[in-house]
Amino acid sequence: MSTLEDQHYINLILQGDRNAFAVLVNRYKDMIFSLALKMVKNREEAEEVAQDTFIKIYNSLGKFKGDSKFSTWSYKIAYNTCLDRLKKSKKEENNISIDEFSAHLIKTMDNALSALEDKERKQTIQNCLNLLPGEDNIILTLFYFDDQSLEEIGKIMNISANNAKVKLFRSRQKLAVILKKQLEPEILEYYERER
Repeated sequence: MSTLEDQHYINLILQGDRNAFAVLVNRYKDMIFSLALKMVKNREEAEEVAQDTFIKIYNSLGKFKGDSKFSTWSYKIAYNTCLDRLKKSKKEENNISIDEFSAHLIKTMDNALSALEDKERKQTIQNCLNLLPGEDNIILTLFYFDDQSLEEIGKIMNISANNAKVKLFRSRQKLAVILKKQLEPEILEYYERER
């Protein structure tokens, strides 16, 4: 969606047209719910987080300066709302060691994934992403599935673009370890022999 279109609805809302907010909710509800679900890993909680996010967005619209895209600004609010929810519930996250990582491992994973059918590949990747801790899952989803730039990810996560790049690299390493454990050993062995 264009930033100008979003700004048009924001202006209407700020002028008192509450119905205009429904347009923004419809436009971004799937994106925000997906982010929440990936972070809190519970459908009911994700729905609550999405609702809380839209309440915060509505109450903070006057603070939106347009320095970034409205979607980036909304993502940041959703991300912080998820972090607050996770802190309250103090859920333990899986820790994944990246000691097993090597550049060869990522290449092997890429080759093995190419051998899978497209639909199966997407499902396999999604299943493995869901095994990652929240922050790793989010940064990979934002970058690869939601096409957010490193700069936009930095704004959403309140970190620098360079820090986002480092976190993205480490998250890819963790994903490679999980993929290695999840993919069929025969596929990996086949590609190991092919090298």
